[in-house]
Amino acid sequence: MIRSLLISRLAMVALAALTMTACTKNNDDPIVDPPADPNATVLRGSLLENKTLTADKTWTLKGYVYVPNGVTLTIEPGTVIKSDKTEKGALCVERGGKLIANGTADKPIVFTSGMDAGARNPGDWGGVVLLGFAKTNRSSTPVIEGGLDRPYGGTNDADNSGSLKYVRIEYAGIAAFPGSEINGLTLGGVGSGTTLENIQIVYGNDDAYEFFGGNVNAKYLVAYGTADDDFDFDFGYTGKIQYGVALRDPSFVDNGDAGNGIEADNDGSGTTATPYTRPVLSNFTFVGPNNAAGTAANHNFGNRWRRSVRFVLRNSILMGWQKGGFSIESDGTANDYSGAGGTSEFKNNLVHAVAEPYKISGLTSATLTAAAMKTKAESEGCKTYTDAADIKLTAPFSLTSPNLLPATGSDALTGASFTGLDAFFTTTTHVGAFGTTNWMASWTRFPAKGQ
Repeated sequence: MIRSLLISRLAMVALAALTMTACTKNNDDPIVDPPADPNATVLRGSLLENKTLTADKTWTLKGYVYVPNGVTLTIEPGTVIKSDKTEKGALCVERGGKLIANGTADKPIVFTSGMDAGARNPGDWGGVVLLGFAKTNRSSTPVIEGGLDRPYGGTNDADNSGSLKYVRIEYAGIAAFPGSEINGLTLGGVGSGTTLENIQIVYGNDDAYEFFGGNVNAKYLVAYGTADDDFDFDFGYTGKIQYGVALRDPSFVDNGDAGNGIEADNDGSGTTATPYTRPVLSNFTFVGPNNAAGTAANHNFGNRWRRSVRFVLRNSILMGWQKGGFSIESDGTANDYSGAGGTSEFKNNLVHAVAEPYKISGLTSATLTAAAMKTKAESEGCKTYTDAADIKLTAPFSLTSPNLLPATGSDALTGASFTGLDAFFTTTTHVGAFGTTNWMASWTRFPAKGQ
């Protein structure tokens, strides 16, 4: 009995020693991190609290992602945000929400397709949408297009939806359903407290930028390879923009609509609802296909002002547009440009088009003619060209390595006037988006389509 008890106790001691040895970490064993959470960098639905996207990770949008009232989404410089191809994403900042996406020239923030280079297509995902409380000319609160189902607009023109600096948005523009698309950057009722600087839209499948009312101002906006319109203004937009670029891919355009450098309406019915849509623009360079081999048929006008819209375009270049340069298409728009007391301006611009640098259509009572447009424009500092080469930009029709700087002897180096424009606009001597400095260097990208 005593012998059996002793053997049993010795066995228990041996077992305990073995257990302790097994639980002791061998210093030579590798340290194994816990498996990464595959959902840790996925964004979907509505954010419930403030969130920061860090540059050490690639983030993924799945479906429509909302930044609601009272929530701020911050994105670090150099961060890449991709959209899932199957669950086509979009980022929508609702009224009262904020997006702080401040990249740098060396570290731009990039929103892009989740497909690999070579397999990307315009419309792979939705785009970025900012909604604010600034005025529109709608009698009731409108809802943003594209199936996002969120209201915009209000009475606070100083509203602040955040800040976007050095941001690229690539391969966006999915259609939620026909006639209701998400643009590269959609702005609904966005107020002047918002900052928009150094933004590029690359191969958007709808408009590059669309402004639905509001009065947000912007500088250094680039649209490259857009299917529909590069800049679209409606529903009472009254903001100011300086330094803009539109560069078209001759082989790519919306098959169901016409692609323009600017398309602008007071509203879709051409009413006189106030505030009137009246963008104030200076130092733009609009580069059309210039009848290059393989130019698609739906490339259209450099500027398409219609449906009672009002406008100011100063110190800019229109060149290479297939069917017209400066186009006016409604009685209200024509009268506000040419009539006594009109507030629209087209001054100190360089104008070329493959056909009809100055174009009139759709007028029923206004008496403005294309010849009268040309006479008025040239009396107010504009110059008209029969050959785009005579404007003498360095390499404006190069898609993957464009150089829009004026060459020696170019009329674009001088001739700008800022008389009557406010202090938002930086005074330059040059016409167009560039003088002697290429502000697109380092942060923009001009890939072949799909890359």
